[in-house]
Amino acid sequence: MRKIAVINQKGGSGKTTTVVNLGAYLAQNGKRVLLIDMDPQAHTTIHLGLEPPQIGKSTYEILINNLSPEEAFLPTFHSNLTLIPSKIELASAEIELVNTVGREVILRDALKRCRKQFDYIFIDCPPSLGLLTLNALTAAKEVFIPIQAEFFALEGLTKLIQTINIVRQRINSDLKITGVLITMFDLRKNICQEVADKVKEHFHGKVFRTKIRENVRLAEAPSFGKTIVEFAPSCHGAEDYQKLAKEILRQESQK
Repeated sequence: MRKIAVINQKGGSGKTTTVVNLGAYLAQNGKRVLLIDMDPQAHTTIHLGLEPPQIGKSTYEILINNLSPEEAFLPTFHSNLTLIPSKIELASAEIELVNTVGREVILRDALKRCRKQFDYIFIDCPPSLGLLTLNALTAAKEVFIPIQAEFFALEGLTKLIQTINIVRQRINSDLKITGVLITMFDLRKNICQEVADKVKEHFHGKVFRTKIRENVRLAEAPSFGKTIVEFAPSCHGAEDYQKLAKEILRQESQK
């Protein structure tokens, strides 16, 4: 089982889009996939057609009330794709857990009690480096970093790398960056290629060959509560995430 935190504290990097659509294509390839929404904004939950105010059990109850993850499982349109949703109450979790011993490993310990086995767990992290992200990093074994191909793309990444290194040194020695994904890529724009070159230089050997092209359909899909697999399976965005899923599946055969 691969447990992957998808993280970038910079908003608009394509984090949620990647979690949802990559998960959908891996599920379509027969992999059992669990998506965990750790963002109080609940974008992964909304992207899959759910309304956070109507959510009962969620990541909030797992962190605060010691709820078993299986009690929060929700099915999706894809038979192999399961969601643990989020809701706005999760925003108060950091304050509520301030005096809790071991508050940074609650998610990790909860997933140990999860009896249902998955091939992949993707954790959609909030755009910050607080307690919720820390829980994701202690629960995961791998980190994927989506980076938008724009001028300010690398801004703030130093702090993110420092946080990952601290978690590795102090709490989770297995944690490592295994994938960096270029998103919102447009071959016609020089800045996109320049950013892609800098990212490859900075994360040598860890950048996916697949780039996610700028695509209107990818941006529209969440408002319909659908993955790109259902919404526009023949668009460039669908093609790119399908290629990314195959690239990730090839990693399995290389291990």
